[in-house]
Amino acid sequence: MKVLGIESSCDECAAAVVEDGAWVLSNVVATQIPWHAAYNGVVPEIASRMHTEWIGGVVKEALDRAGIGPDGIDGVAATAHPGLLGSLLVGLNFAKAFAWAARIPFIAVDHMLAHLYAPRLSPAPSPGCQNPPGNTAPDYPFLGLLVSGGHSIICRADGFDDITVLGTTIDDAAGEAFDKVSKHYGFGYPGGAAIDRLAKDGDPAAFRFPLPSLRKGDHPYDVSYSGLKTAVINQLEQFRAKPRPAAAGGNAEATAGNSEAASIAASFQKTAVEILLRALFRAAEDTGISTVVSGGGVAANSLLRARLAEHQGLRCVFPPPELCGDNGAMVAGLGFQYLARGDRSPLSAAASARIKAFKRRYP
Repeated sequence: MKVLGIESSCDECAAAVVEDGAWVLSNVVATQIPWHAAYNGVVPEIASRMHTEWIGGVVKEALDRAGIGPDGIDGVAATAHPGLLGSLLVGLNFAKAFAWAARIPFIAVDHMLAHLYAPRLSPAPSPGCQNPPGNTAPDYPFLGLLVSGGHSIICRADGFDDITVLGTTIDDAAGEAFDKVSKHYGFGYPGGAAIDRLAKDGDPAAFRFPLPSLRKGDHPYDVSYSGLKTAVINQLEQFRAKPRPAAAGGNAEATAGNSEAASIAASFQKTAVEILLRALFRAAEDTGISTVVSGGGVAANSLLRARLAEHQGLRCVFPPPELCGDNGAMVAGLGFQYLARGDRSPLSAAASARIKAFKRRYP
C-alpha cells in the first residue's frame, strides 16, 4: 500500500510517499526558514499563507520523485494536531480534497505520534535489490522522548497509537528555550541548530545554570525551561563559574567576544539537555524500560545524542537527521498503520492546535 503523507503543522511544508509503512519512496520538505529568520521565530500568518502557495507543488514533487501519479496512491494521511491552526488547516484540507477526488481513504493523524514512528522508516531499496535491509525499529514498549519547538514529552509507547504521557513541560518547550536564548544573543535562527554549532567551540563549565526544582511527588518526570531561559538572558553574571575570557592578539575584543558567546551557548546547551535527561533517566528507572526512542527537531542535537549514546543501561534509537524535524514520511508511515487496520477519518475531521495531555499546569 502506497500512502501519501502531508505535514503542515508549523513552518515546514512537507509531503512524502511511503510504501507499506516502511519504505520511503519520496520525502519532500520545503522549509520556510528564510522567511521567518528576520523575526527569529515562526510568524503564524506567514506560515499559513506560504503553505497555501506551496502545498500543490510540494505534493506534485513528492509524487514525481516516487515515480507515480495520483492514481498510484492507495491512501492519504495528514497531520490534524497539534500545531499552528492556520498551517494545519492547509495540509489537512488539501489531503481531504486529494482523497475525495481520487476516491481513496483518508486518515488524520497526531503529529507527535508520527515523530515516534519515524525510526521505523527506511529508504526504499534500489530496483533489483535481492536483500533489502531489515526493519531495525524497536519493539514495544519503549520510552518516547519527543522534543521540539512546541513540545517536550516523555511517554511510554505500547503501540503505534497507544502512548501514556509520563512527563511534559510545565512552561516552555526545550526547542522554544533554544530559540529564545539564541534570539536574545543574536546567535542565529533556528536557535537549536545555531547553538549546537556555536557550543562546539565553547566551555560548558563557564556558567553553572540552575536546574529546575519541581515538586517531585506531583511532577517526577516533568520538565521546565522558564527558569533556565531567565537565568541565561537576565541573570547571566550570577551564574558565571569561570572568569571572563581575556582578550588577546590584534583582534582581542572580537576573540574574547566569540569565546564568551560560545561558552554561553555551551553552558546553556549542557543544562538544557541535563533537564531532559534527568527526567528521562528517572522514568527509565521507575518503569524498567530500557529502550528510548527520540523524535522532534531537538532530537538532532549533537549533545543530546552523545549523552544518550554513552548511557550503558539504555538502548537509544534516533531517526536519521532528515526525519527528526517535521516531514511527510513519518505521517505517511503512521497513516499506513491506521489504514491497514481499517481505520478511516471522515472528511469532516477537524484540526486542533493543542492536546491537553502534552502540557501540564503547575503546581
